[in-house]
Amino acid sequence: MNSITPQITAKPIAGALGAVIQGVGPLAEATDATIARIRELWLQHSVIFFRDQPLPPKEFVTFARRFGDVVHYPFLKGLDEAPEVITVAKLENERVNFGGLWHTDTAYLDQPPMATMLVARDVPPFGGDTLFASSYAAYDALSEGMKQLLEGLKAVNSSAKAEKTRTREDRKAGEERKVIEAEHPVVRTHPETGRKALYVNGGHTLRFAGMSEEESAGLLEYLFEHQTRPEFTCRFSWEPGSIAFWDNRCALHNPVNDYHGHRRIMHRVTLAGDTPR
Repeated sequence: MNSITPQITAKPIAGALGAVIQGVGPLAEATDATIARIRELWLQHSVIFFRDQPLPPKEFVTFARRFGDVVHYPFLKGLDEAPEVITVAKLENERVNFGGLWHTDTAYLDQPPMATMLVARDVPPFGGDTLFASSYAAYDALSEGMKQLLEGLKAVNSSAKAEKTRTREDRKAGEERKVIEAEHPVVRTHPETGRKALYVNGGHTLRFAGMSEEESAGLLEYLFEHQTRPEFTCRFSWEPGSIAFWDNRCALHNPVNDYHGHRRIMHRVTLAGDTPR
């Protein structure tokens, strides 16, 4: 266990990314120094987790704002009491879960979110874990020849590619849903750490800029498979009041859909990002 202060500790859960943060006390009462330490740990581990922090929606937003500006998800309505918070739900009678494939959040926006926070409200008796993968580790493991090939390439990311994971809330507004697309570098430099990350994802990346989908398919499929190799990943099991806080600029995630017949209710907020470079 790596001690950061006598109170705050980070317990890594895998080699590539992910750590459980302990000793912070109630997050609603965190001092500025505690927030600064949490941010350092988040940048170090790409995704961090807290246990037993059942922040109500308004307090959840207040906590998130201490790390950046909170932004609205483009396709779902937020809670009445906290419009910045959306509900991520799968009910007992449903088979499709929200965002049920490897992806980074809303990569089809010109400025995708810097980060996402998710707090568990109601979890199934088994299953419902979330997988995370390090885009840093994926880039670092590429050959020098592949790195040279990808340098300077851009990819087109589209909201239309995520149609197969639409939830019941999405489907209600299906006729009005518009397609959003954005081009981003295939290799992204993190604005805070300076590290390079492989910035494509199977949920949104459609093709390379200037190429057709057919021409792009072979290399993209290789990259999608490469970036989720087991050694680049970690797995988190939820409990009510658990919080995950991930860096959308260098980590992918995939909620595992293995709890049919049970409900899973989460609340999510996203933090504003910059233009990938």
